[in-house]
Amino acid sequence: MKRTFIALAILAFLSSNITAQKINWVSLNEALELQKENPKKIMIDIYTNWCGPCKLLDKKTFQNNDVASYVNEHYYAVKFNGEGNETVHYQEKTFKNPNYDAAKAQTRNSAHEFANYMGVNAYPTIAFLSETGDFIIPLKGFYEPQQLEFYLKLFFTDKHKELKTQETFDAYYKTFEPKFKS
Repeated sequence: MKRTFIALAILAFLSSNITAQKINWVSLNEALELQKENPKKIMIDIYTNWCGPCKLLDKKTFQNNDVASYVNEHYYAVKFNGEGNETVHYQEKTFKNPNYDAAKAQTRNSAHEFANYMGVNAYPTIAFLSETGDFIIPLKGFYEPQQLEFYLKLFFTDKHKELKTQETFDAYYKTFEPKFKS
């Protein structure tokens, strides 16, 4: 009985120390530099500090082991504050947030020029860039792991280039079988 209790205590201790796989987040500038050495697509999580669905996306989707593993293997992952003050160098242009107010850092702030350039008007938005840094698409709103899996695989395999109409997209979506666990 005592041995069973000790074994269970050790098992509980070890399982409490197992951490979920984490996405290897980098800045957009770093991701664009990394592409020069090893071309990969870029996934950009465009968030704000005040956004509840952004926090849910972090907690429920980006901390999912399947999502983290797939993103780390196939993408450069970027976290970008759509109302932050980071300077971004993208396609020979420099983007800033000239109206950024540090006193409002945890509440609503002015939109960053890069967020505007990407057409972001809702948070969260997940934007995808090709291996050469060209814009593919923004996905607005919260996505469950299995929902995001569809898009991660769609863009990684370049299948999106074949789906020219809503009908072909819908037909492809119906055949998709999610593999990621909740």
